[in-house]
Amino acid sequence: MKIGPIGVWPPVVLAPMAGITNAAFRVLCREQGAGLFVCEMITTRALVERNPKTLRMIRFAESETPRSIQLYGVDPDVVGRAVRMIAEEDLADHVDLNFGCPVPKVTRRGGGSALPYKRNLLRRILRQAVANAGSLPVTMKMRKGIDDDHLTYLDAGRIAAEEGVAAIALHARTAKQHYGGVADWEAIARLKEAVPEIPVLGNGDIWCADDAVRMMARTGCDGVVVGRGCLGRPWLFGDLENAFNGSPERARPTLGAVAEVMARHAEGLAGCFDIERYAVADFRKHVGWYLKGFTVGSELRRELATAESLDGLREGLAKLEHDQPWPPNTDTPRGKSGERSKVLLPDGWLDDPWDCVLPQDAESDISGG
Repeated sequence: MKIGPIGVWPPVVLAPMAGITNAAFRVLCREQGAGLFVCEMITTRALVERNPKTLRMIRFAESETPRSIQLYGVDPDVVGRAVRMIAEEDLADHVDLNFGCPVPKVTRRGGGSALPYKRNLLRRILRQAVANAGSLPVTMKMRKGIDDDHLTYLDAGRIAAEEGVAAIALHARTAKQHYGGVADWEAIARLKEAVPEIPVLGNGDIWCADDAVRMMARTGCDGVVVGRGCLGRPWLFGDLENAFNGSPERARPTLGAVAEVMARHAEGLAGCFDIERYAVADFRKHVGWYLKGFTVGSELRRELATAESLDGLREGLAKLEHDQPWPPNTDTPRGKSGERSKVLLPDGWLDDPWDCVLPQDAESDISGG
């Protein structure tokens, strides 16, 4: 798969996930298998204003190449400035634009999965991004639309192709679905038919490597984007590489091998956060994902999830039954789930799909999503 000048094999992309895909996790995933590994979503305003937190979030390990940054923005001019900054200061090799985030603090500003409803605003943003990217490829990630009554993905895909976007990723759910229900893989096929001239990547319900192969066979998409399926399971990228190369081999680590990865993950976070107690606190959310399916007592789980230092975490990990084999039936949903009762939008957002009026306070200076 080619994304601009970047060759990607296997055709696999790590989805940018807020609070997850920092350098520590990306390095672990990249060690297991090849692909394109994207950092956490950051906001364009925070980047151009050189917010210290944002600049820390876009730090890459020396081993990371190519480097991919995902941007969230609503103002075309600010998006353009942010992309130009990335290109001129050599901050990354690839820029992805977020039009898929469904969380209320993003959609209520008209951003994320709400934005493609405004077709002309989407076009202006993409035009500014591509014009300021120089030689860097610009891609976009989106959802099917706001809800089933306001689907936008086919229009958005055609606009992206017309404006020079190098590839499109579709999370085959609406914003209202959030992370619930079943991903509509047929929508990925329809998008590929609508924009055959550029790569289309499918996202949604890839819980194991065989799911990725099935998605590509069923939809004709050019690659896959993996998000929640790799939570607590960075070795999924090794499985994906094997699957796309025709190998049946799959990683089935013992609990001891998982514990070693957990320790390395926490240590990597200490390098990202610079303060050990912050790193260990951030790692707590990963504990349940890593231990999914294994037999671990509630007291030990609690000890691991409340550790306050790396030494305390290592002591807890040493108590695990290291010979315990990989549990069966763990290729199942991980992370967030459930639908939203409604999508929060700016007042009057649905009145006109063509206007370019920016909501008040559209651009946030707080990164993440």
